[in-house]
Amino acid sequence: MRDLVYTGFMSLDGIVDSPGGPEEGHRSGGWVVKDLEFVPEAWSLKGEELADTTALMFGRHSYEAFAPVWPGSADHAGYKELPKYVVSQTLTDDAVVDGWGPTTILRSTADVAALKQGEGGAIFIHGSAELARRLSDADLIDQYNLLVFPVLLGAGKSLFGRADRDKRMLTLRESESYANGILKLVYSVKR
Repeated sequence: MRDLVYTGFMSLDGIVDSPGGPEEGHRSGGWVVKDLEFVPEAWSLKGEELADTTALMFGRHSYEAFAPVWPGSADHAGYKELPKYVVSQTLTDDAVVDGWGPTTILRSTADVAALKQGEGGAIFIHGSAELARRLSDADLIDQYNLLVFPVLLGAGKSLFGRADRDKRMLTLRESESYANGILKLVYSVKR
């Protein structure tokens, strides 16, 4: 069985969208790169994840945002040849970016559940807030790797849904705080 890991930048009030710009349609876009002192060790989680990543998963919007940038990015070179999974009911095969490793389109949460049952290592979800909410609601996410930023945004996409559902407990596997106020929190979902 494969683990599904969500990794992302999150504001203290749970917003995970638009860390680099105003694409999400609210005035606080760019919150990851604005107003905080750069502390290299606060970003070490991203390098640590690369060693554990055997495949990447995206929702359609995140795939369309990352696919034109990541294949040529030196920071993301380690991800280039890894298998990619895009969960979308609307993305067509001809929209898949060439030269960025094998890409498979999954059409449903059931397809993701079936993928998890197969052989292989951890699949990491970057960005993709809407997908992460659906997969969390379906109890398919096994771990959350979060860098929590000391900012309250008010608007934006939340990582977690607000539906009344069964309680889900988490185990804190790792935590660290940094001089610029960022917190690293790594949680496993208790089963």
